[in-house]
Order: sequence, then structure tokens, then C-alpha cells
Amino acid sequence: MARIRIKRAYEAPMASDGVRVLVDRLWPRGLARDAARIDHWLKDVAPSSDLRKWFGHDPERWQEFRKRYRAELKADTEAVAELRALAKGAKTLTLVFAAKDEAHNNAVVLKELLD
Repeated sequence: MARIRIKRAYEAPMASDGVRVLVDRLWPRGLARDAARIDHWLKDVAPSSDLRKWFGHDPERWQEFRKRYRAELKADTEAVAELRALAKGAKTLTLVFAAKDEAHNNAVVLKELLD
């Protein structure tokens, strides 16, 4: 299994990132696709639009968001299986996200799930 890392999309890509997987449903605003160096974009592993909007990156909703997001992931076994397959085939897998809050975002939940 790969070493799992998380990184903001706006941070410069590095060779040590290994396989870079964008785990957001929307492309990061203002980020050029060439500059992002994204190897895979797994929109289906991202939270639903309704959940994302409800959460609004409010830290007070974090625990409930984690619970609801995990329920969504449990229901979408295909998307999670695709992410797990990428993790198995890579030495390092970096989950790339656009949120400003590095502690309260979907990539954190996905890393927990993969670890």
C-alpha cells in the first residue's frame, strides 16, 4: 500500500508527491491544468454537492460532515475501489484538494479511510 499524503492543489507539485489524485468534484478555481500536474481526477470520490454545500468548511460541522461523508463513501464502493487500486499501485499517493482549511476537508477523511 502506498504512503498516503494530502496536499492543497495550490501548492507546487513535487516529484515526491508520487501519483497525484484530485479528490474534489470541482476543478480548483484559477488553477491551470498543466500547472496542477494531476494524474487522476476522481470526481466520484468527492462529497456530493449537497453535502459539500451543507458543510461549507465550517469546523463546527466537521464531525457530522465526516460521518455523512463516510456514509456516502460506503454507498459508492466503485469510486472507493478505484482510489484503493491507485493506492496499491503507487509508492506514494497524494490526495489533492482545493479547500483553504487543511485540517477540515474531504481529503483528510479519505486519508483516514485509506490508512
